[in-house]
Amino acid sequence: MNAMKRYLTKPVAAAMIGAATLAIPASMAVPTASAVAQPQANQLDRAVRALRAITTMRADFTQTDRAGNSVSGQLTLRNPGRIRFEYTDDVNMLVVSDGSALTLVDYDVNQVERWPIRNSPLGALLDPNRDMRRFGTLQPSSTNNVISVQVRDPNRPEFGVMTLVFVENASAPGGLELASWVALDSQNTRTTVRLRNHRYGMSVPDSAFRYRDPRRSSRRPG
Repeated sequence: MNAMKRYLTKPVAAAMIGAATLAIPASMAVPTASAVAQPQANQLDRAVRALRAITTMRADFTQTDRAGNSVSGQLTLRNPGRIRFEYTDDVNMLVVSDGSALTLVDYDVNQVERWPIRNSPLGALLDPNRDMRRFGTLQPSSTNNVISVQVRDPNRPEFGVMTLVFVENASAPGGLELASWVALDSQNTRTTVRLRNHRYGMSVPDSAFRYRDPRRSSRRPG
């Protein structure tokens, strides 16, 4: 991986896994009126149902930092709790979850870093029943067919903040398609992940969520 790819990818991947929070105005953090709370609860439930309706999914992703630099690859998701971000060949890294921990594997420096899912903003994606229902708030949208949900724990800012964007799509499980998400860290580093070319319901083996430990070998997996 060339120097620019290395400069871009490592902090971007780290922001996805271990982001801390960016301050959010209190008025956006907690619904205050019961008339507002019920519609919000309904939309949150829709988003949770849509994520839980996915058995397996593959999608192409583009991952972009605040400066507009981007890398791409393929995302593989299998519920419950398993996800894999496989980058294109010029980015020699892998992000994978086996259902209990997220692992960042950097094959250029033979380094492996692991975080419990509960310490990651991706916890909202991998365990929406826990994170989205307890910590999710609906965000304003100017488009009727878009649902935007921000997930953050005000008592644990080190767990990060993540905003998931869903688009109405009758052919997607649950009638909503996860289109993108944004993670923010304590240095105001923003990571945006956009998905396209979604495919659902394919067979995904357990091996998709394993990785070769580069500390034991210098070869990249095939």
